[in-house]
Amino acid sequence: MAPLLSVQNICKYYRTNQYTVKAVDQVSLTIEKNEMVAIVGPSGSGKSTLLNILGLILQPDEGRILIDGNDPSTLGDSKVSMLRNKLFGYVMQDFALLDDETVYRNIQLPLLYNKAIPRKEYKQRIHAAAESLGIADKLRRKAARLSGGERQRVAIARAIVCDQPIILADEPTGSLDATNKENVMDILVGLCRENEKTVIIVTHDMSVAERCDRVIQMQSGSIIDVW
Repeated sequence: MAPLLSVQNICKYYRTNQYTVKAVDQVSLTIEKNEMVAIVGPSGSGKSTLLNILGLILQPDEGRILIDGNDPSTLGDSKVSMLRNKLFGYVMQDFALLDDETVYRNIQLPLLYNKAIPRKEYKQRIHAAAESLGIADKLRRKAARLSGGERQRVAIARAIVCDQPIILADEPTGSLDATNKENVMDILVGLCRENEKTVIIVTHDMSVAERCDRVIQMQSGSIIDVW
């Protein structure tokens, strides 16, 4: 049985007139269904670039990514976009919320891009996601009026509202205090253990990484250790 995600000898380069930066350099790894994986390393080590390649946001310059053994590079752009919306929920470091919109509208956003989910399901899905994260009473509040911990819960609700099997989280606790950090990690662990999601976290925080099943350490675009 093929792993859920597999990348084989992938490279991603950023070129200027003076030099070439190898953001990801000959990386190969596999991630299994329902696994919780941390990607760690210093700033500039290629963590977020690797996460974006895994999530089909960036295309590698070399190598390939396989999803359930299938190569998405054989698909056109529209089909890749559909596949990305079907498979991945994203949690960004800065929350990426629309501050002038309500919590309800922020959670609704990915539903508008997922053509497989009928509009009549939106309300139920939004309320269920908000309820699971303890923010159902905030649905009518503008995102700008939320605390940091509440904003991150909204970001996670948005990531799970379409029930995608894979959650990609880029520094999900980086802007949070210790209490909210633990709360968010409890939620992410619960998504993996109880809801059978695959969770991939980019983090600088080793206390976050230690709660994952496996840790992938990067440096200068390469994987230097796995434990």
